[in-house]
Amino acid sequence: MFFDVAKIYVKGGDGGNGCVAMRREKYVPMGGPWGGDGGRGGNIIFRVEEGLRTLVDFRYKRHYKADRGRHGEGKNMYGASGDDLIVRVPAGTLVKDDDTGEIIADLVKNGQEVVVARGGRGGRGNAHFATHDHKAPKMAEKGEPGAERWLILELKLLADVGLVGFPNAGKSSLISRVSAAKPKIADYPFTTITPNLGVVRVDEGRSFVMADIPGLIEGAHTGAGLGHDFLKHIERTRLLIHVLDTAGSEGRDPVADFQATKRELSLYNPMLGTMPQVIAANKMDLPEAAENLHRLEAAYGGEYEIFPISAATGDGLDKLIYRVADLFDQIPVKEPESTSIPVIHRAEPRFSVYREEGIFFVRGKEIERHVAMTDMENDEAVERLQWIIKRMGIEDELKSAGIKEGDTVKIGKFEFEYIE
Repeated sequence: MFFDVAKIYVKGGDGGNGCVAMRREKYVPMGGPWGGDGGRGGNIIFRVEEGLRTLVDFRYKRHYKADRGRHGEGKNMYGASGDDLIVRVPAGTLVKDDDTGEIIADLVKNGQEVVVARGGRGGRGNAHFATHDHKAPKMAEKGEPGAERWLILELKLLADVGLVGFPNAGKSSLISRVSAAKPKIADYPFTTITPNLGVVRVDEGRSFVMADIPGLIEGAHTGAGLGHDFLKHIERTRLLIHVLDTAGSEGRDPVADFQATKRELSLYNPMLGTMPQVIAANKMDLPEAAENLHRLEAAYGGEYEIFPISAATGDGLDKLIYRVADLFDQIPVKEPESTSIPVIHRAEPRFSVYREEGIFFVRGKEIERHVAMTDMENDEAVERLQWIIKRMGIEDELKSAGIKEGDTVKIGKFEFEYIE
């Protein structure tokens, strides 16, 4: 079964907690703090796997969570890092953040990898917090929570040739004739509702991948029917074959169909209108086709190469396929799009404070990380957090916003009661 869109949840592993421990050995008086750091949480990594052709695996499993890091231990022993979770995806997968729509990665090469959710760093053990004035701290950091997000995965097929045309033009019959693809074929519109891929072997050392794109309809560029679902698969191809019902079955006009198909492609993506294209005038085995072929040649013969074919009998297919293979020698190879999505670093304030429904919210990656990694049951850790809040200027900002004794402050997932 073919699936080309999926929505999944990913979460990097939480970091391990730091350890509170004191050195207690014979002949080592006042050994001091000896707690090790927690290990890093595992990352969620997408890896392109050759052979995958669909996102169907994500229909049955939608939640992915990496292992957390091990906690630190005494004797300054660091916790082990959590294992990364490798998630296999097919080539051509576009990864987007569901909340922002930001493109995280465009994965097109076999073996390519991208980290989509980083694991949290391990908390520091109490050995890190010893100072000249405080030689035996009894606090340590909790592990940082791993990043979590919902992702949208979109698959755009990686094919050399795309077959386009209106329903029942004969695209499925054509690809079944020239490749090992076995699409369902019947004599009524919309038999094909999912794209099909087939490898066309021309001769020794020459082959290409052909995609049978389901039939377009008027308004496909606006999403009519399944327009957007189908058109996106054409964007990565190097050449298009317009398959036309030259016999005019069901009252269709092949000249008007070609005009409409070109218009839908250009309106969806102007680049598609400039792509190398040829015309396969199909169903030439029917008597009505000859007259329409003359009309087609008169209208577009000077601009496009037209190949009379019959997908039903196989007539003319060799000439079409060999010509397409020859054209590939002239068409520059389309380099796969870079997976390095440019990151725009915007100057953001260190934190922000706002009030909503009587609650004061404090937002900012730095302070939210400090709060998440503080052990709220440890008095020393809480005192340190209060010092950080004051040092960062958050307390002054809250006062400027009108906070009063007893008001609620929310930072990340934690709520506090404000006390002067």
